[in-house]
Amino acid sequence: MPAATPGTPSLLRAMNDRAALDLLLTHGPLSRTRIGHLTGLSKPTASQLLARLEAAGLVVATGTDGGRPGPSAQLYAINPRAAYVAALDVAPGRVLAAVADLTGTVTATHEVPYTEGAGALDQVTEALGGAVKAAGLHRSDLHRVVIGTPGAFDPQTGRLRYASHLPGWHSPTLLDDLAAALPMPVEYENDVNLAAVAEQRLGAARGHEDFVLLWNEEGLGAALVFGGRLHRGWTGGAGEVGFLPVPGRPLVRQVTRANSGGYQELAGVEGLPRLAAELGVEPAAGPQDPPEAGPHGPEVAAAVALLARAAAAPEGAHLRLLQEYATALATGLASLVAVLDPEIVVLAGAAIAAGGEPLRELLEAELAELAPSRPRLVPGEVLQRPVLHGALESALATTRDEVFDTSR
Repeated sequence: MPAATPGTPSLLRAMNDRAALDLLLTHGPLSRTRIGHLTGLSKPTASQLLARLEAAGLVVATGTDGGRPGPSAQLYAINPRAAYVAALDVAPGRVLAAVADLTGTVTATHEVPYTEGAGALDQVTEALGGAVKAAGLHRSDLHRVVIGTPGAFDPQTGRLRYASHLPGWHSPTLLDDLAAALPMPVEYENDVNLAAVAEQRLGAARGHEDFVLLWNEEGLGAALVFGGRLHRGWTGGAGEVGFLPVPGRPLVRQVTRANSGGYQELAGVEGLPRLAAELGVEPAAGPQDPPEAGPHGPEVAAAVALLARAAAAPEGAHLRLLQEYATALATGLASLVAVLDPEIVVLAGAAIAAGGEPLRELLEAELAELAPSRPRLVPGEVLQRPVLHGALESALATTRDEVFDTSR
């Protein structure tokens, strides 16, 4: 079918269809009358629209709005089975996969622990296969997969950069091998960028076009969003702020070989136990992640335990720990704020989240001393599996654009 041109009936129908589908995604089941009211369409036109979408398999009739005065009205909803997507959250210790239907409802997850010598292709296919099987689907049912990893795949060479700590993921043919093994379109994105997508769609950054997300878990990183769009940089390395040279630490040379930099060494989680010991803070007897933070390696677990205890009783040595850590975080963040001047900074990742409101207030005060502008600092709201949720949201956005395009 030729592409619709402005003003043609087919284009107007497609615009009305998309408006109705977006309303159903936002509000859930709606009656024909309610859809007509929200879109400004007449009742006959709304009826034709719903009949068209129902015939296309995009909406389904789902009960009535009984309990209200007058006759019950038929309700319509997005057909969740019209499309499925998958996402993978890749970390040094495991690969976590999830499948979601077109409404965004997660139907299954499956986790594969990292085993010595395992290749990326085997990890991906095993994790994805487990999630697809648990969802009662086949891999061919998936419209799209988004894979989130530390670092970024260089668009010029196809190699994974900035993530030497991710074993088995550095083959120069990896992207071609995955494309050959998986029957659906596959996209790749930096894990911190996906956490920002989750906050933009579901959490603290909703309604904000320009923001920075500062992340601290196994690594220290940032996501940069300008005009509502992620800024990735020429090689995909925008936001790799752990490599920033900062005051208070010697220059780190050959940073990619060291897989570290000044800001990482100053404010990364690996330095917190040492800092706590210097300040006289006793280590926790058995560090445990808060349930919402998810599983992490021992360094992150230790940092989370220390910061959570300090935030629960912010006085004495605990207060000094929070102050020192806030200064360390502000030292690098001030450079980002001076260059980017964001509207807000979203504080995310298990370590920063563990410091809670006491850490945020101290960081805000330090940043006001070090940076020329004063963006509002807000805690991240997507605490459970933010990278996975961001990957699902990314896959869903593209899939909905494709599936909802009724002008084709």
